Amino acid sequence: MVRRWVLLSALALGAMWWWAVLRLALVPEQAGLVEGAVAAGGWGLSLLPVHVASRSGDAGRAGGTTTATTASRRPRSAGGSGPS
Repeated sequence: MVRRWVLLSALALGAMWWWAVLRLALVPEQAGLVEGAVAAGGWGLSLLPVHVASRSGDAGRAGGTTTATTASRRPRSAGGSGPS
């Protein structure tokens, strides 16, 4: 039941976004603030999944964690630091 609501909501929001984009493209003199806001908001949301996607793929699972990697330091020579 929840999946049906999610699917219907996604379809409705997608249709509203396309309506706003087509209205801005075809009759820009009649398009208003609402169409611009819907088009810009939909475009901004379309970028979001790219930036929040997990590289390891396990962040969406229950109990999954993501780990950050750090650059390794160069090993120092046995002689210590040189003159500065």
